[in-house]
Amino acid sequence: MDYSGDAVPLAELLDERRHLLDVACRMVGTGSAAEGIVDETYRRWYALSDTARAEVATPLSWLATTTGDICLARLGGPAGPGRGESAGPETWRAAFSHNDAFGKAPGAITDTTGRTAPEGVAFAGGAGRARRWLWTWRSRPGTPTRHDALACAVREACAAEDATLLASLLCPDATAVFDGGGKVRALVRPVHGSEQVARSLLTLLARRPRTTLGAQSVNGRTGLVVRCDHQVAAVISLDIAGDRVRRIWVVLNPDKLRLWNRSPAP
Repeated sequence: MDYSGDAVPLAELLDERRHLLDVACRMVGTGSAAEGIVDETYRRWYALSDTARAEVATPLSWLATTTGDICLARLGGPAGPGRGESAGPETWRAAFSHNDAFGKAPGAITDTTGRTAPEGVAFAGGAGRARRWLWTWRSRPGTPTRHDALACAVREACAAEDATLLASLLCPDATAVFDGGGKVRALVRPVHGSEQVARSLLTLLARRPRTTLGAQSVNGRTGLVVRCDHQVAAVISLDIAGDRVRRIWVVLNPDKLRLWNRSPAP
Protein backbone atom coordinates (compact mmCIF):
# COMPACT_ATOMS: atom_id res chain seq x y z
CA MET A 1 0.00 0.00 0.00
CA ASP A 2 1.33 3.43 -0.96
CA TYR A 3 1.08 5.67 2.11
CA SER A 4 2.64 8.69 0.41
CA GLY A 5 -0.82 9.66 -0.83
CA ASP A 6 -1.83 10.31 2.79
CA ALA A 7 0.68 13.14 3.19
CA VAL A 8 -0.74 16.44 4.42
CA PRO A 9 0.71 19.94 3.83
CA LEU A 10 2.75 21.14 6.79
CA ALA A 11 0.82 24.39 7.13
CA GLU A 12 -2.39 22.40 7.45
CA LEU A 13 -0.89 20.18 10.14
CA LEU A 14 0.22 23.20 12.15
CA ASP A 15 -3.11 25.00 11.83
CA GLU A 16 -4.91 21.82 12.80
CA ARG A 17 -2.90 21.43 16.01
CA ARG A 18 -3.31 25.14 16.84
CA HIS A 19 -7.04 24.83 16.38
CA LEU A 20 -7.26 21.81 18.69
CA LEU A 21 -5.21 23.67 21.32
CA ASP A 22 -7.58 26.61 21.02
CA VAL A 23 -10.58 24.32 21.50
CA ALA A 24 -8.99 22.70 24.56
CA CYS A 25 -7.86 26.04 26.06
CA ARG A 26 -11.34 27.51 25.76
CA MET A 27 -12.83 24.49 27.47
CA VAL A 28 -10.37 23.77 30.29
CA GLY A 29 -8.75 27.20 30.58
CA THR A 30 -5.06 26.35 30.93
CA GLY A 31 -2.31 25.88 28.36
CA SER A 32 -0.58 22.92 30.03
CA ALA A 33 -3.83 20.99 30.42
CA ALA A 34 -4.76 21.78 26.83
CA GLU A 35 -1.42 20.39 25.59
CA GLY A 36 -2.07 17.12 27.39
CA ILE A 37 -5.59 16.89 26.00
CA VAL A 38 -4.45 17.47 22.43
CA ASP A 39 -1.69 14.88 22.87
CA GLU A 40 -4.34 12.42 24.05
CA THR A 41 -6.46 13.30 20.99
CA TYR A 42 -3.62 12.35 18.66
CA ARG A 43 -2.93 9.18 20.66
CA ARG A 44 -6.52 8.12 20.01
CA TRP A 45 -6.16 9.00 16.33
CA TYR A 46 -3.09 6.78 15.98
CA ALA A 47 -4.76 4.03 18.00
CA LEU A 48 -7.23 3.64 15.14
CA SER A 49 -6.49 1.01 12.55
CA ASP A 50 -5.29 2.08 9.10
CA THR A 51 -8.71 1.19 7.75
CA ALA A 52 -10.56 3.18 10.41
CA ARG A 53 -8.39 6.27 9.80
CA ALA A 54 -8.95 5.98 6.05
CA GLU A 55 -12.70 5.96 6.62
CA VAL A 56 -12.65 9.32 8.45
CA ALA A 57 -13.88 11.73 5.78
CA THR A 58 -12.88 14.89 7.66
CA PRO A 59 -10.01 14.24 10.11
CA LEU A 60 -10.27 17.74 11.59
CA SER A 61 -13.89 17.18 12.60
CA TRP A 62 -13.00 13.84 14.17
CA LEU A 63 -10.08 15.38 16.05
CA ALA A 64 -12.07 18.42 17.23
CA THR A 65 -14.92 16.21 18.45
CA THR A 66 -12.50 13.93 20.27
CA THR A 67 -10.73 16.90 21.87
CA GLY A 68 -14.06 18.26 23.10
CA ASP A 69 -15.13 14.89 24.46
CA ILE A 70 -11.86 14.49 26.37
CA CYS A 71 -12.28 17.98 27.86
CA LEU A 72 -15.85 17.27 28.95
CA ALA A 73 -14.87 13.92 30.43
CA ARG A 74 -12.08 15.51 32.48
CA LEU A 75 -14.45 18.20 33.70
CA GLY A 76 -17.12 15.65 34.55
CA GLY A 77 -19.45 16.99 31.86
CA PRO A 78 -22.17 15.45 29.69
CA ALA A 79 -19.69 13.46 27.57
CA GLY A 80 -18.06 11.79 30.54
CA PRO A 81 -18.61 10.79 34.19
CA GLY A 82 -20.67 13.06 36.36
CA ARG A 83 -23.11 14.07 33.62
CA GLY A 84 -26.46 15.51 34.53
CA GLU A 85 -27.34 17.67 37.50
CA SER A 86 -23.88 17.37 39.05
CA ALA A 87 -22.32 19.34 36.21
CA GLY A 88 -21.31 22.80 37.38
CA PRO A 89 -21.18 26.14 35.55
CA GLU A 90 -17.61 25.52 34.39
CA THR A 91 -18.64 22.25 32.77
CA TRP A 92 -21.56 23.83 30.92
CA ARG A 93 -19.29 26.68 29.80
CA ALA A 94 -16.93 24.05 28.44
CA ALA A 95 -19.77 22.24 26.68
CA PHE A 96 -20.87 25.49 25.06
CA SER A 97 -17.28 26.21 23.97
CA HIS A 98 -17.03 22.71 22.55
CA ASN A 99 -20.15 23.08 20.44
CA ASP A 100 -19.14 26.55 19.29
CA ALA A 101 -15.61 25.49 18.39
CA PHE A 102 -16.74 22.33 16.66
CA GLY A 103 -19.18 24.28 14.56
CA LYS A 104 -16.40 26.57 13.38
CA ALA A 105 -13.74 23.92 12.96
CA PRO A 106 -14.00 23.01 9.27
CA GLY A 107 -14.18 26.59 8.07
CA ALA A 108 -11.40 27.75 10.36
CA ILE A 109 -8.86 25.44 8.82
CA THR A 110 -10.12 25.58 5.25
CA ASP A 111 -9.97 29.35 5.23
CA THR A 112 -6.43 29.30 6.55
CA THR A 113 -4.90 26.55 4.46
CA GLY A 114 -7.10 26.20 1.42
CA ARG A 115 -5.66 29.20 -0.38
CA THR A 116 -2.80 28.91 -2.78
CA ALA A 117 -2.21 32.60 -3.45
CA PRO A 118 1.51 33.18 -3.90
CA GLU A 119 1.72 36.53 -2.16
CA GLY A 120 4.05 36.61 0.83
CA VAL A 121 5.57 33.21 0.10
CA ALA A 122 9.32 33.10 0.60
CA PHE A 123 9.62 29.73 -1.14
CA ALA A 124 11.52 31.38 -3.98
CA GLY A 125 13.48 29.20 -6.34
CA GLY A 126 13.18 27.39 -9.62
CA ALA A 127 14.22 24.42 -11.66
CA GLY A 128 17.01 26.45 -13.30
CA ARG A 129 18.69 27.16 -9.98
CA ALA A 130 18.19 23.55 -8.92
CA ARG A 131 20.01 22.37 -12.01
CA ARG A 132 22.84 24.83 -11.39
CA TRP A 133 23.24 23.40 -7.88
CA LEU A 134 23.15 19.97 -9.44
CA TRP A 135 26.02 20.92 -11.77
CA THR A 136 27.99 22.23 -8.76
CA TRP A 137 27.39 19.03 -6.84
CA ARG A 138 28.59 16.86 -9.72
CA SER A 139 31.60 18.97 -10.63
CA ARG A 140 33.22 19.63 -7.26
CA PRO A 141 35.22 16.94 -5.46
CA GLY A 142 35.04 16.27 -1.76
CA THR A 143 32.23 14.58 0.17
CA PRO A 144 31.21 17.56 2.36
CA THR A 145 31.03 19.90 -0.61
CA ARG A 146 29.06 17.38 -2.66
CA HIS A 147 26.67 16.86 0.26
CA ASP A 148 26.12 20.62 0.61
CA ALA A 149 25.53 21.09 -3.11
CA LEU A 150 23.15 18.13 -3.32
CA ALA A 151 21.20 19.40 -0.29
CA CYS A 152 20.86 22.78 -1.98
CA ALA A 153 19.73 21.08 -5.19
CA VAL A 154 17.04 19.24 -3.19
CA ARG A 155 15.98 22.54 -1.64
CA GLU A 156 15.66 24.22 -5.04
CA ALA A 157 13.74 21.26 -6.50
CA CYS A 158 11.31 21.46 -3.57
CA ALA A 159 10.96 25.23 -3.96
CA ALA A 160 10.29 24.76 -7.69
CA GLU A 161 7.79 21.98 -6.85
CA ASP A 162 9.50 19.90 -9.54
CA ALA A 163 8.72 16.27 -8.70
CA THR A 164 10.67 14.87 -11.64
CA LEU A 165 13.83 16.78 -10.75
CA LEU A 166 13.49 15.94 -7.07
CA ALA A 167 13.06 12.24 -7.81
CA SER A 168 16.20 12.33 -9.96
CA LEU A 169 18.19 13.47 -6.92
CA LEU A 170 17.05 10.44 -4.90
CA CYS A 171 18.18 6.83 -4.98
CA PRO A 172 15.60 4.58 -6.67
CA ASP A 173 15.06 2.85 -3.32
CA ALA A 174 15.13 6.05 -1.25
CA THR A 175 13.28 6.11 2.06
CA ALA A 176 11.64 9.01 3.90
CA VAL A 177 10.65 8.89 7.57
CA PHE A 178 8.26 11.48 9.01
CA ASP A 179 8.66 11.85 12.78
CA GLY A 180 5.55 13.52 14.14
CA GLY A 181 5.97 11.98 17.57
CA GLY A 182 2.25 11.26 17.63
CA LYS A 183 1.64 14.99 18.12
CA VAL A 184 0.76 15.98 14.56
CA ARG A 185 -1.04 14.03 11.83
CA ALA A 186 2.08 12.98 9.96
CA LEU A 187 2.61 9.84 7.90
CA VAL A 188 2.81 6.85 10.20
CA ARG A 189 5.00 4.64 8.02
CA PRO A 190 8.21 5.22 6.07
CA VAL A 191 7.75 6.03 2.39
CA HIS A 192 9.85 4.06 -0.11
CA GLY A 193 10.88 4.75 -3.70
CA SER A 194 12.17 7.92 -5.32
CA GLU A 195 8.87 8.95 -6.92
CA GLN A 196 6.80 8.22 -3.80
CA VAL A 197 9.27 10.05 -1.55
CA ALA A 198 9.35 13.05 -3.91
CA ARG A 199 5.55 13.18 -3.99
CA SER A 200 5.11 12.95 -0.21
CA LEU A 201 7.84 15.54 0.44
CA LEU A 202 6.39 18.03 -2.04
CA THR A 203 2.94 17.55 -0.53
CA LEU A 204 4.32 18.29 2.93
CA LEU A 205 6.19 21.35 1.67
CA ALA A 206 3.35 22.70 -0.48
CA ARG A 207 3.62 26.47 -0.76
CA ARG A 208 1.69 28.48 1.78
CA PRO A 209 1.85 32.14 2.81
CA ARG A 210 4.27 32.87 5.64
CA THR A 211 6.30 29.72 4.92
CA THR A 212 10.02 29.60 4.09
CA LEU A 213 12.32 26.74 3.16
CA GLY A 214 16.04 27.16 3.74
CA ALA A 215 19.23 25.12 3.63
CA GLN A 216 21.31 25.21 6.82
CA SER A 217 23.34 23.01 9.12
CA VAL A 218 21.43 20.07 10.62
CA ASN A 219 23.46 17.77 12.86
CA GLY A 220 26.68 19.02 11.31
CA ARG A 221 25.62 18.56 7.68
CA THR A 222 23.55 20.75 5.38
CA GLY A 223 19.86 19.95 5.64
CA LEU A 224 16.57 21.77 5.17
CA VAL A 225 14.68 23.86 7.70
CA VAL A 226 11.05 24.91 7.21
CA ARG A 227 9.72 27.95 9.05
CA CYS A 228 6.11 29.00 9.39
CA ASP A 229 5.49 32.44 10.86
CA HIS A 230 9.20 32.59 11.76
CA GLN A 231 8.97 29.42 13.88
CA VAL A 232 10.78 26.23 12.89
CA ALA A 233 8.07 23.77 11.87
CA ALA A 234 10.18 20.99 10.34
CA VAL A 235 13.83 19.98 10.18
CA ILE A 236 14.94 17.68 7.35
CA SER A 237 18.14 15.63 7.43
CA LEU A 238 19.60 14.00 4.33
CA ASP A 239 21.65 10.81 4.19
CA ILE A 240 23.60 10.60 0.94
CA ALA A 241 24.94 7.48 -0.77
CA GLY A 242 27.24 8.09 -3.74
CA ASP A 243 25.69 10.83 -5.81
CA ARG A 244 22.10 10.72 -4.56
CA VAL A 245 19.99 11.00 -1.41
CA ARG A 246 19.35 7.64 0.18
CA ARG A 247 17.33 8.59 3.28
CA ILE A 248 15.33 11.61 4.34
CA TRP A 249 14.39 12.20 7.99
CA VAL A 250 11.68 14.79 8.57
CA VAL A 251 11.28 15.92 12.19
CA LEU A 252 7.80 17.36 12.80
CA ASN A 253 7.50 16.52 16.51
CA PRO A 254 6.90 19.85 18.32
CA ASP A 255 8.83 18.59 21.35
CA LYS A 256 11.95 17.90 19.30
CA LEU A 257 11.71 21.29 17.63
CA ARG A 258 11.63 23.28 20.87
CA LEU A 259 15.40 23.59 20.94
CA TRP A 260 15.32 25.05 17.41
CA ASN A 261 12.74 27.60 18.52
CA ARG A 262 14.41 28.52 21.79
CA SER A 263 15.34 32.18 22.00
CA PRO A 264 19.11 32.70 21.99
CA ALA A 265 20.68 33.67 25.29
CA PRO A 266 21.44 37.40 25.63
